[in-house]
Amino acid sequence: MKRLAAFDLDGTLAPSKQPLDDEMADLLTRLLDVTMVAIISGGDWPQFEKQAVSRMPARARLDNFIIQPTTGTKLYRHADGQWTRIYADLFTGDESQRIREALTKAVEQAGYANENIWGEQIEDRGSQITFSALGQQAPLEAKDTWDPDHAKRKKLQALLQPLLPGFAINIGGATSIDITREGIDKAYGLKRLSEQTGIALDEMIFFGDAIFPGGNDYPAKHLGLDTVRVRDVAETKSVVGAIAAWLV
Repeated sequence: MKRLAAFDLDGTLAPSKQPLDDEMADLLTRLLDVTMVAIISGGDWPQFEKQAVSRMPARARLDNFIIQPTTGTKLYRHADGQWTRIYADLFTGDESQRIREALTKAVEQAGYANENIWGEQIEDRGSQITFSALGQQAPLEAKDTWDPDHAKRKKLQALLQPLLPGFAINIGGATSIDITREGIDKAYGLKRLSEQTGIALDEMIFFGDAIFPGGNDYPAKHLGLDTVRVRDVAETKSVVGAIAAWLV
């Protein structure tokens, strides 16, 4: 029996950087009545708060809800009426500088330096640095058409790997590359989740749209969790309503 359902965010529960819609928020609320729910993704806490936490209705059992920003290198839980950060594994200043310099070089080599962008391309999230090819504020329609087959980001990923030994470089979101310390990926985050909750990995199920080699959801499958790869938010909706029945 599964005691915890874990989800990716962008592309799984909501379009990239968009809030959960009412239907998805209601489905998660129903799920929280029967099991614990975790969301683990590349954004930082403010993005999670905007996209997910603020969208949950008042009746939601937030004591069963866990938020893991920056690919699980941070974890937040709700108690006594507020959200509290339980841990955070942060970069040193030297690590951040190395990553920024490598990104600048690789982006130029890949030929992506002159893209039309909306906002900053490089965001330091403390425990993760994320490169968004079209900028942090790019419109969804532009993001959806830039790299649908992940080929552009796989090229960038290949250029970054020799420049950043000791770091993990994963494809995430619609236009982004997530960089963490080596060994820190969603598998790491899910293992930390298991430690924090006392729920064994074989008692969890994970849902994501990037469960493929090189995708930032793939480590969950490699870890041995039961996983469900969804094509998009609509497919998640089509299955999440039945999850509660599987878990009771």
